[in-house]
Amino acid sequence: MEAPPDNDVLWARALHFQHHDGSPALQGVSLGVREGEILAVGGPRGSGKTTLLRCLSGLSRVQDGEVWFNSVPMHTMGPIGRERLRRERFAWIDPSPVLVPELTVWENTALPLMLRGTGRGRAKTAALEWLERLDAGGASRRRPHELQQAERQRVCIARALAVTPSVLFADEPTAPLHRADRAHVLRTLTTAARSHGITVVLATHDAQTAALADRTVSLLDGRRVRTVHLPPVAEPTAAPGGPATEGRAACSLSV
Repeated sequence: MEAPPDNDVLWARALHFQHHDGSPALQGVSLGVREGEILAVGGPRGSGKTTLLRCLSGLSRVQDGEVWFNSVPMHTMGPIGRERLRRERFAWIDPSPVLVPELTVWENTALPLMLRGTGRGRAKTAALEWLERLDAGGASRRRPHELQQAERQRVCIARALAVTPSVLFADEPTAPLHRADRAHVLRTLTTAARSHGITVVLATHDAQTAALADRTVSLLDGRRVRTVHLPPVAEPTAAPGGPATEGRAACSLSV
């Protein structure tokens, strides 16, 4: 078994993964992610982006191939080992916000820190700091059902950043946000990652989002390809007598 390069915090070789119905999700994908790098995984919907992030993070065990984190073979770990690694070293942002309904916003943001053993006071301070950075500080004492979906997603992003993970996996993290809000949130995410040395693996089908990364890996039908023509990018357009609607503009993504 060949060990990964020393400067790659994540390294995957010949990953294969099939869905429960037998359809292929990943077909021989190999890649390396350097420490502190922001890597975009691009491609249209259904190309295998989420599955790749799940395999790299240990949420899904690869069916064939290898995944290494800091030269530790994750593909040989059992469920408990992968869960511990995710809790202590990784963070995840879903495309749809998932929060604990009984907890306030700041408690949701601080929860992963407290699960790692951080005291309540220190966890609250860190949570409030990140909520302020993401323009969600005013909602710190509210509960998730009192927030709009875009506000809940900001809380989820603050929660992921508050633990200063070694690797942050972000699966379409700005999908619920209005286009006007996406740029600010993405700038906050990428600036925080660079200033704290966080490695980011970002799945997106939006070329403008991918452009913020250091490098892009493109997928199509579960395989790495050189160029992917992405679906149209939503642009706000004014509808007569009503709110803004989504227009379309074509774009492409190259490695």
